[in-house]
Amino acid sequence: MGDVSNFDVGDRDAVRAALLKWYDGARRDLPWRARPGAASDPYHVWLSEIMLQQTTVPHATPYFLSFLDRWPTVADLAAAEDGAVMAAWAGLGYYARARNLLACARVVAAAHGGRFPPSEADLRKLPGVGAYTAAAIAAIAFGEATNVVDGNVERVMSRLFAVETPLPAAKSELHALAGGFVRTDRPGDWAQALMDLGSGVCRPKTPDCANCPIAFACRAQAMGEAAGFPRRSAKVERPHRHGAVYLMWRGRRVALVRRPDKGLLGGMLGLPTSPWGDGPLSELQTQDAAPVSGAWLPAGTVNHVFTHFSLTLAVRELQLREEATGFIWMTRDEAMSALPSVFRKAFPA
Repeated sequence: MGDVSNFDVGDRDAVRAALLKWYDGARRDLPWRARPGAASDPYHVWLSEIMLQQTTVPHATPYFLSFLDRWPTVADLAAAEDGAVMAAWAGLGYYARARNLLACARVVAAAHGGRFPPSEADLRKLPGVGAYTAAAIAAIAFGEATNVVDGNVERVMSRLFAVETPLPAAKSELHALAGGFVRTDRPGDWAQALMDLGSGVCRPKTPDCANCPIAFACRAQAMGEAAGFPRRSAKVERPHRHGAVYLMWRGRRVALVRRPDKGLLGGMLGLPTSPWGDGPLSELQTQDAAPVSGAWLPAGTVNHVFTHFSLTLAVRELQLREEATGFIWMTRDEAMSALPSVFRKAFPA
């Protein structure tokens, strides 16, 4: 292992050359990724980047393919009904992204003639397009030399430079370090090479240093501590909330509601629920919060983890003689394809 204590710009160029050479032979074959030498479709890049936020590639891939099948262009997506898009998004989580997806598609269609603006600065002005996503689209789809930094890139930089500052405090430092590698040469390939390296080699818990193309320059690897980076601040305990969720049946059809546009799971179809609070509901509170009066029966519990809190819902079930008004009635199969996972968990196996 060579001396990496004096890591200068020349070394950065060597790292770039080594990583790009590795990428040329080991790049992942992803449905949104253009073939070598072909131009990337900005719509594909944008759609995939929005879906991949807080979601793995295997989980996002069938959603991406389904969206392209139903809405092949951004103009097609812009013309889609809100409910259809929200239902197609069910199961991907972070549902504000689906609302922003539609808003962005409509802005691109109406204000940009159905073409994504080609610069990072203008992409950043679109609904739901944050700093990382704008940089990624600009680099991959338009060849702009942007600094594309996601969690994978943060991990690579933290190990490459053995950054002792813990995350999240280290984010600005890691962003600056990544910026030192940005060049006008192959910016999209560079961004995707870092993503592939972080995903398949410089993994969070089990880095594969023996097969890393840039291990020769990695300080953490030289220290024998690659798995110990990035450093982490002590985790803050996630709050836990409680409530009730109601399965109201009329024969084989179940009652759903449309959740308010703003707030958690905004605009999505859902099962009726009580308010969610800090402590478990009493049986009287559970009955009082029910959408209709009746002999509601216990039907298990739902446990679910959101980003900022965990949740336990007591499930209550009722069979009606007639369909109550003010609800959206679907079969179980229809509901299971339209509901977020927290509500799908309420149905009996």
